[in-house]
Parts: sequence; C-alpha cells; structure tokens
Amino acid sequence: QQEVINKYNEEDRNKLFILKPLYQRSLIVAAGPLANFVLAIIIFSIINMFVGKDFTPAVVNEVQINSPAYEAGIKKNDKIISIDNNKVQSILEVSTFISTSTAEIIEFTVLRNDQEVTLYVKPNLVQSKDTLGNSVKKRMIGIKLSPLNNEFKKQPLGPSKAIYYSIKEVWFVSVTSLKYLGNMLIGSADTSQLGGPIRIAKITGQVAEYGVVPFLSIMAYISISLGLINLFPIPMLDGGHLMFYFFEKVLGRPLSQKTQEGLFRIGLFLLFSLMFFVTFNDLKDLGLF
Repeated sequence: QQEVINKYNEEDRNKLFILKPLYQRSLIVAAGPLANFVLAIIIFSIINMFVGKDFTPAVVNEVQINSPAYEAGIKKNDKIISIDNNKVQSILEVSTFISTSTAEIIEFTVLRNDQEVTLYVKPNLVQSKDTLGNSVKKRMIGIKLSPLNNEFKKQPLGPSKAIYYSIKEVWFVSVTSLKYLGNMLIGSADTSQLGGPIRIAKITGQVAEYGVVPFLSIMAYISISLGLINLFPIPMLDGGHLMFYFFEKVLGRPLSQKTQEGLFRIGLFLLFSLMFFVTFNDLKDLGLF
C-alpha cells in the first residue's frame, strides 16, 4: 500500500481512495448497493403513480373440499385481511404471501360476518407452472379468490404514497429473500428455485412479451437482488469491503495484507461455487440435465 502511495505527489494523494477517512470509504462502497435499492423504489413509484396500485379485496370464492384451507376452516366469502401478520391490501398479495412464507403453518386472519377470525393452514407443496409456463414448486392451500362484486380496484397514487408503498415493497422483497437464503443454508428451503443469469435472461424475455409494466417490475426485482448480493459479507463484493472496514474500526487498524489476501481467496471460491450452482440449476431448468 505504501509503495502505491509513494507514486503520487502530495496533491494527488489527497484524492486517493485508500487515504480517505473510514466513514467516507464506507459511504462510497455502500453507495453502489444503495443505488440498486433506490432504482427499484423509483421504478415502483413510477408504476404506482402512472399505472396505479391494486387494492382489490381478497374474497374467497371457492374452497376445495379436503384441501388445507378446508381443513383449517376457511369458508366461502371470507375476506383475507392478513397472512402471517402481513396486511393483505390486494387480491394479488395473497399468493405472494403464501409462496414467500417460510413458516410450515401459515397464520390467516379473515373477516367473517364483520368479525376477525384467525386460522392456521398447512399448505401443500405442489409441482406446478407459473404464469410464464416455467416449472416451479408452489405452496397451495386450495382456495379461489374473486373481487368483491367482481370489481377490481386499481388506484393511481400521489408521489408520497407511491414512494411509501415502493419502499414497503423493496423492504418486503429484501427481507423475504434473506429469509429464503437463511433457510436454504440450513437445508429447509428448495434450492432448485435459486437461479442465475441464464434463468434471469429467460424470465426477462418472457416478461417483456407482456408489456412495459411487467418488464419494468422484473427490472426492479433484479435490481433489489443485485443490491442484496452486493451487500453479502464476501470479499470481492461491496459487503466484503464493508466487513473489512468494520474490522478496521474495531481493531483500530486495517487487516494485514496476508489476511486480506486469504479472505479474498475464500471469497473467490464462494463466488465461483455459487456461480456453478446457479448455472447448474439454470441448465437443469432448461432440461439439459
């Protein structure tokens, strides 16, 4: 490091990143992942303002006999108001909350005859296809939903509400993704759903056929994923640099060059392993394995 510094005159040294205060280096490094989250918020805000956000109530239209929902006591005309303490504000959120729940038994709160009823449902894991025709494992409870009086409620939002709901969406996606990765590490999540660049390109191409709004939405979700991945405490990623700065703050000095090199090798191995794994999943998804 000192050899690099000596190559510059005093004026240029003040511009060197490695000589900046610790807090400035941390802010500069964190700016990259932060930009990903900000981009997602901007995209969602534009959609909420100009296209609108769906607020159609989630009313149960049909309960399949002997299904998990039937066994739990969910009935026709129940209005679902929360799932695992997540407030349901749209009919579209029901499947999202069910599929992203990490609990074996999901807590439903429904409105029945003007009274709140709490029910517990253990979903079935079923091999199915998503709206794009891709094979996925879905958590199913055996209900069909319909808008109240067949009225869909899509409402354009003002700037403040649009930003609020956008931040809420980014937060939900981030927390849900981290929970999934945590469960994957302990072996309780389906690792086949983890995809890489090939699957992203495939899904992006499929979504683009549905129009500009779905395409922008998938771009926002990809941006969130990139922001999260970049924050992982793995050397070579921004999160790895932030981890080094944390140790520098605690120890009062940077980690030794030898230690950093060793951690970078470990980080490189982890990244290559992850790339191999997600690429294998992508090729398997394409039917090549």
